[in-house]
Amino acid sequence: MSTTRFLTGITTTGTPHLGNFVGSIRPSVAASLRPGVQSFYFLADYHALIKCEDPVRIQRSTLEIAASWLAAGLDPQHVTFYRQSDIPEIPELNWLLSCVTGKGLLNRAHAYKASQDKNEAAGRELDDGVTAGLFMYPVLMAADILAFKAHKVPVGRDQVQHIEMARDIAASFNHLYGEHFVAPEAAIDEHVATLPGLDGRKMSKSYDNTIPLFTPREQLRRLINGIQTDSRAPGEPKQTEGSALFQIYQAFATEAEAQALRGQFEQGIAWGDAKQILFERVDGVIAPMRERYEALIADPGRIEDTLLAGADRARALVTPFLRELRSAVGLRSLRGGAVAAASPSTARAAGSGKGAALPSFKQYREADGKFYFKLVAADGRLLLQSTGFDAPRDAGQAIARLQKEPQAALAALAGQLAPVDGVGAGDVEAALQALVQAAAAQD
Repeated sequence: MSTTRFLTGITTTGTPHLGNFVGSIRPSVAASLRPGVQSFYFLADYHALIKCEDPVRIQRSTLEIAASWLAAGLDPQHVTFYRQSDIPEIPELNWLLSCVTGKGLLNRAHAYKASQDKNEAAGRELDDGVTAGLFMYPVLMAADILAFKAHKVPVGRDQVQHIEMARDIAASFNHLYGEHFVAPEAAIDEHVATLPGLDGRKMSKSYDNTIPLFTPREQLRRLINGIQTDSRAPGEPKQTEGSALFQIYQAFATEAEAQALRGQFEQGIAWGDAKQILFERVDGVIAPMRERYEALIADPGRIEDTLLAGADRARALVTPFLRELRSAVGLRSLRGGAVAAASPSTARAAGSGKGAALPSFKQYREADGKFYFKLVAADGRLLLQSTGFDAPRDAGQAIARLQKEPQAALAALAGQLAPVDGVGAGDVEAALQALVQAAAAQD
């Protein structure tokens, strides 16, 4: 069974509330338990710096969010759970990606355009108050995703653009330096609930209408009693449509329980009684987790150890990948490899040495919609160029054949390989044999 990598980040700027639990925490914990899934969950504290200038708030939010996820059942032994700022490869990758990302792409980012629109409406300079961090936010998000070769990124519809931009950035890098990154896809769950807050609008810190996830029992009761309702008296039938109270209940109840409360609405249940039913249902779900949460909050060192252990697991994957990417862009050691233009014979000799730079395949897509690849020597010379393939898999399979059995593959693929001026068959075969030898040495 193939493994699909899911990656989710949570910005550390606030206290988790019921809406976060229903819309993100609960479904993500459930998804992490599915077979064939490798899950990555991180606390996006670098991203928090764009939105929050209060260091105490960021640190406290990091603690609260980590404790919330762990209390809700996230198993750090089963998933990779880490803090973004514990992965130094992320900001390094952010820079590598910045160097291949067009400013025009970033100009179209929704958050940046919204800031400009707000300034224009207020009669200010378009970029007033816009930091480089806000402008470059999509690149950092792309680094988070691409560093772990994530296949799926669960997001709301308002975040789909960021995934599309990550795909564009990955394609730009792959086009220049070879096929290194996986193109991520947005995973949108149309059935995930969006909870209304105390005033009926979407539950959000921006509206100050939230119910904190692990608020004490009596405070939870007071907040639920404060949910806005209409003026219908006891005995008058009540509508479930548009009722914040009913929508919250439905997110925590079984289908049978929701149907039972719907019947009570039709029969004219008093609002006070309905709120008591809601309180008991929500508290019944939250109470066991609240006890775990409070124990975690009281022991921040335990959470710190968990996050650092997660960072070690994450870095075991991303550190060698960054070494690969550094080499791909030319950030290489000057020992043992060609550092200047070399003759074909010199390049072949260098390719046989331990630690030497090797030829590489670069796979890319052109404007005609077809997929191509080329073989580039360690000194940058073009050795082999393909014609177009209809699917990336076909191009990838051709590359695999050339890397495994060069002579046979060159003969079989002759019709799909375009001649390169000044390059002989011996040069191509020598480069491919160098790759075969390097692979054998790794095995």
